[in-house]
Amino acid sequence: MLDILLVDDDVEFSDVVCHIVEFLGHNISTATSLKEAHQWFENNAFDHVLLDFMLPDGSGLHLLDHLKTIGQSPKITLISGHPSVKGILADMCEPNVGHLLKPLQREDLELVLNGPKKAVKKAKSSGIVRHFGGLIGESEPMQKLYNMIERVAKTNANVMLMGESGAGKEVVAQAIHNASQCEGPLVASNCGALSKELIGSELFGHEKGAFTGAIARKEGVFEQSNNGTLFLDEVTEMPIDMQPNLLRVLETKKVTRVGGNREIPTNCRVISATNRSLTDLAQNNIIREDIYFRLAVFPIDIPPLRDRKEDIPLLAKAFLDQLNDENGTAFSWTPAQLKELQSYEWPGNVREIRHAIHRAFIMSDPQTSDIILPDNLESPFSRVNNQTADKPVSAGQTIEEVEKELIHATLDKVQGNKTLAAQMLGISTKTLYNRLNAYGGIGEYK
Repeated sequence: MLDILLVDDDVEFSDVVCHIVEFLGHNISTATSLKEAHQWFENNAFDHVLLDFMLPDGSGLHLLDHLKTIGQSPKITLISGHPSVKGILADMCEPNVGHLLKPLQREDLELVLNGPKKAVKKAKSSGIVRHFGGLIGESEPMQKLYNMIERVAKTNANVMLMGESGAGKEVVAQAIHNASQCEGPLVASNCGALSKELIGSELFGHEKGAFTGAIARKEGVFEQSNNGTLFLDEVTEMPIDMQPNLLRVLETKKVTRVGGNREIPTNCRVISATNRSLTDLAQNNIIREDIYFRLAVFPIDIPPLRDRKEDIPLLAKAFLDQLNDENGTAFSWTPAQLKELQSYEWPGNVREIRHAIHRAFIMSDPQTSDIILPDNLESPFSRVNNQTADKPVSAGQTIEEVEKELIHATLDKVQGNKTLAAQMLGISTKTLYNRLNAYGGIGEYK
């Protein structure tokens, strides 16, 4: 058990940190200014100080000088709100001073306070094991997944996660990051949500005045994730003509900001994700071959939920436990309900079952412990997809013709709502527009 002092003037942030630290089994005191921190040290000694960089009466760095003056040397972790500040602080401070970025996660504090071995250790909640801090499941496919995470975490190899929408690719990326015990943060970016004009700025950053609206210098996600992990979701939705720029960074480990001429070293593991199949990637000119081999040094297939149905009761209990904890309720499953959940295919995978449980939780009477499942677990998305899938495919149809029918049938079902249709089809809205343009059918759905 450690005695910890948190020095931060954000009361809400301090409340959250105190809750987490106490949950981890440590004692914590708080100060909102340098003056209060000095007063604490007059009659107390602390093992660890969590120290905000900017305080009402000066910089947190002044406390470091004060501690040297009074002869105390607790472990220090500086807290800042921006990656660039973290980099500056790392240059200014001694090597034994740690750094954290807001907003903090429980895993961040656990790693800083308990050390890497405890942070990566399996954590139990109500008897349910969360592997690497977040993954739930004891089935054979999940055991294989855990083995691959353990193996790749010992290296700095880039990883490509492949799996259906909702299967948990971002959770697996977080698990790899946790198991790697790297110093830097996990930074996530969705390549499918960015326009061609903005993706360069998002990935590589830009200099002030580089383009209209660039009113200040910006660090890209490669710089932000230095010494950590960069998660590129929907990487296969990146425009093909932007991919050479990404390839160069992967090969040289250096970025040049948009509008700049200076190469900046970067050191991060890249974890990418796609819900496309290998056949789709290879045949449809979606991603360059050289980019694929750089990103998929270690490819991992994430199993869909229908291939690990024995994990469904564990997931259901974990999701319901979390809702009970957040709302002060005491709902529980019956064996019959768990069997019903286990018998459904869950085409939307873990995301769909979590949504269904949340919906059932809201509809149940909080004065009882009985959770009420809906009469039909099928979501509107699953229903439309199933109806579309029932439409016969004629021999001799090209892939493009079948894809065109699928897109138009889905758009018809949602009255032309492209955002909703893209979600149902498991692609980005930008990709849907590209397909409609290619088929000459965008005018029908304006």
